Amino acid sequence: MASEQHEWCGWREAAERALYGTDGFFRRAEGPAGHFRTSVHASPLYARAVTELLRRVDEALGRPPELALVDLGAGRGELLTGVLAAAAREPHGLAARLRPYAVERAARPDGLDARVEWRETAPEGFTGLLFANEWLDNVPVDVAETDADGVPRRVEVSAADGAERLGAEVTGEDAEWLARWWPLAGAEPGLRAEIGRPRDAAWAEAVRCVG
Repeated sequence: MASEQHEWCGWREAAERALYGTDGFFRRAEGPAGHFRTSVHASPLYARAVTELLRRVDEALGRPPELALVDLGAGRGELLTGVLAAAAREPHGLAARLRPYAVERAARPDGLDARVEWRETAPEGFTGLLFANEWLDNVPVDVAETDADGVPRRVEVSAADGAERLGAEVTGEDAEWLARWWPLAGAEPGLRAEIGRPRDAAWAEAVRCVG
């Protein structure tokens, strides 16, 4: 029988396993596009719009010798593939100077354009455009819920069947984050909030990499 400690975990840990574990959703061979479509998959117009944004960034930067496009949460590289195709029609040698980076925890897909550098983290000190399409909503976070007394508590999840229960009171930096961005204290029982500190940290780390 699993111990109490291992049977229950917070939502952040549960989501980390479900999304990025060995057989996690984003690591499976079919990829996200095998289950749903986002704007990246719906039309080539999206990649063209990103290419236009990239062109404007390039112009604002004085057309540097190397222009990075860093796609956070790149899926299977669909957006970068579309941008590479669209960039070939742009002036000022944009395509030749473009350096595309796919930041993704899944394995590199077969057949992806060799120009795309596949990484688990963003490159350091790059010059160009940092792009994150529906990335932050896939950064795992813990969930808080108010109890009968209006006290925010962590929601715990059973690894066995997905059942939930209320755990310890939210304290420290997480409590401070809730108080500022998603106040729950004193609210009616059952109200929920996501504790977004990990997302804040993930975005801050990504932005830090921009040269």
